[in-house]
Amino acid sequence: MSALEGPTAAIRGRILLGDDREAEELWVRGGRVSLTRPSAQGTNMRVLEGWALPGLVDVHCHVGLAAEGAVSPEEAEKQAVADRDSGVLLIRDAGSPLDTAWVHQRHDLPHLLRAGMHLARPKRYLRDYGLELESPEQLPDVVRAQARRGDGWVKLVGDWIDRTLGADGDLRPLWSDDVLRQAVAVAHAEAARVTVHAFGEETIDGLFAADVDCIEHGTGMTAEHMAEAARRGVAVTPTLLQVGQFEAIAAQADGKYPVYAARMRAMYERRYEQVRDLYEAGVRLLVGTDAGGTISHGRIADECAELVAAGIPPAEVVAMASWRARDYLGFGAVVEGSSADLVVYPADPREDIEVLRHPTAVVLRGTVYPTPR
Repeated sequence: MSALEGPTAAIRGRILLGDDREAEELWVRGGRVSLTRPSAQGTNMRVLEGWALPGLVDVHCHVGLAAEGAVSPEEAEKQAVADRDSGVLLIRDAGSPLDTAWVHQRHDLPHLLRAGMHLARPKRYLRDYGLELESPEQLPDVVRAQARRGDGWVKLVGDWIDRTLGADGDLRPLWSDDVLRQAVAVAHAEAARVTVHAFGEETIDGLFAADVDCIEHGTGMTAEHMAEAARRGVAVTPTLLQVGQFEAIAAQADGKYPVYAARMRAMYERRYEQVRDLYEAGVRLLVGTDAGGTISHGRIADECAELVAAGIPPAEVVAMASWRARDYLGFGAVVEGSSADLVVYPADPREDIEVLRHPTAVVLRGTVYPTPR
C-alpha cells in the first residue's frame, strides 16, 4: 500500500487503549494503526462502530494439545481460529507437545508466544503432555534447550500427585530448591522467563527462592505467599475454568487417594475467595483459560466471567485480559504504527462482562474477520 492510499478500515465510538487512554476514532492502514485522521479515505474502507479494545490475551493456553496429548497441525489450526474468533489475538502457549512455530507464518492466526514443552518427571504429570526427565538434575540443560526452542518462555510442572505414597498420595514438589534455582538462572541467561504449574502450598516458597516469573493456578498460595508475590512482582494466572474441575478430580480420587481428594476439594470450594484474596493483596493477575487438554478453545469470555464472579470488578478484568496482558508480554500499547489487533463490541464490557461473549468484529493485523453469530 502506498503512502497515498487511504485506510482500509475505521473504528469509531469508544476505543479503550489503556487504563487512562481512550480515543474516538482509529484507522487501519497497511495492517497498522493510525491515530491521525487521514486526508483521504480508502475506496473500500470499512467502518466499524462500537466499543473497541486491543485484542484479548489468553496467557495460559495450549495450541496443539488435547486430552490425549498432541493433535495434528490441522486440529491445532482449528484451535487457534476458535481463539481468534473469541477475540483472543495474542496467546502465551503454556506448554505444548506439538511444535507450533509454523503459526508465526500464519497472519490469520493469533500472535503466539511459545513456552516449549511442559517439563515434568516420569509419572508425575499427565501422560504424553510434555517431556519427562528421568533425573531431576537434567532440568537446567533441558530448560536451556526449551528456552531456545520457544519464544521467551519456559513452562515447568512444579507439583503433582505422588501416587507412590499410596493412600497418603498427595501433591508434592517435583524439583529440589537447588535444581529449581539452577534451572531458572539458565532460563534467564537465555533471555527467557519461567512460569510454573503449582497447585499446592508446599511448592511456592521454592519458586520464590528460584526467582520464577509467573505462577500458574496458585490455588495453594497463602496470605504470606500472596504478599510476597506482590512484593516480587510475580504474576499469577488463576485459571478458574480449570480449578472449576477440581471437584470432579476429587471425586475420581475418592477412596484410593483420600488425602489428595480432600485437598483438591478444599481448593475447589475456596476458589473464588482465593482469587479475590490474590487481587486484594495486589498480585498481578493474568487471564488464562487453560484451553487444550480438557478445556475447549475460545472460552476467554467464560474465564473473564469467572473472575468477575470471584469479586473482581469487570473493568479490572477487561484491563487484565487486554492492554495490561499485552504490556506484560512485551507487546506494548496501541500506538501509531502498531499492529492493528483490536476487537469491537456492541457495548462497554467494563459495565457488563457478558459483552465479551458478543464481539461484532475482530481485526487481526489489519484484516477484519467475521465473528460467529
